[in-house]
Amino acid sequence: RKEIFEVHLRPIKTAETLDLDFLAKQTPGFSGADIANVCNEAALIAARKEKKAVTKEDFLDAVDRIVGGLEKKNKIITPGEKETIAYHESGHATVSWLLEHAAPLVKVTIVPRGQSLGAAWYLPEERQIVRTEQMLDEMCATLGGRAAEQVVFGKISTGALSDLEKVTKQARAMITVYGLNETLGNITYYDSSGQSEYGFTKPYSEETAQVIDKEISLLIESQYQRAIELLTKHRSKLDELAQRLLEKEVIFKDDLEKIFGQRPFEKNTESTESVEVIHEKPIEEPLTEGDH
Repeated sequence: RKEIFEVHLRPIKTAETLDLDFLAKQTPGFSGADIANVCNEAALIAARKEKKAVTKEDFLDAVDRIVGGLEKKNKIITPGEKETIAYHESGHATVSWLLEHAAPLVKVTIVPRGQSLGAAWYLPEERQIVRTEQMLDEMCATLGGRAAEQVVFGKISTGALSDLEKVTKQARAMITVYGLNETLGNITYYDSSGQSEYGFTKPYSEETAQVIDKEISLLIESQYQRAIELLTKHRSKLDELAQRLLEKEVIFKDDLEKIFGQRPFEKNTESTESVEVIHEKPIEEPLTEGDH
């Protein structure tokens, strides 16, 4: 990606302090066309500000705008809501950083853009098969946002809706599709042929359905409690990260390294890996629409 940036930046006057390695790290999974768009957008942003050269901040704004949409300066967020969002995102980032198989943070912002109140960029490892401990780490990290709210404020909010939807689907898949549950054993209710004779009925008894529901709840709760324990143990660092996010409104992998130190199980990530972007959205009426 660094080489692609070099090509597209030739006609653009950039600040002497611009670090192309840094820009490359902030755009994992971006195609050549995506990087070209970033460069053009950064140049436009700098021109609107009547700058003589394009700076790092212009490029970061360009990435945010392309991925998340225009900044919503008129979106009113109370100081209390902003603090909740900051701790929620910091909870995700902290748990992800501390668990070997969770995707590490690339960047997180609490600047409202488009329909989002904030967004986080993570770099998941490409896998052909997934082990149980990998799925559990991912679930725990996903629940880190709500866990942080509980640890810090002693109460939870609606901000974890998409997180709960994600882990519920993961837990159900582990139990009913992949046979990764000790109680039900090595069994799957998945029909890959698409010719299921069951139609809209479940291919198991009501008694089994109750067992499945119970196991899903137990699995999610165990990872939620695990996240709470991690965040309680590292509370001071969670606070430091959240305060830094509140002050800067955007933090990067480097910020976590300054607080937590080098990630002990850091892998050499390839540029072909795609970034996962998680948007935090407000509740819209009616609630059944499923946005948050």
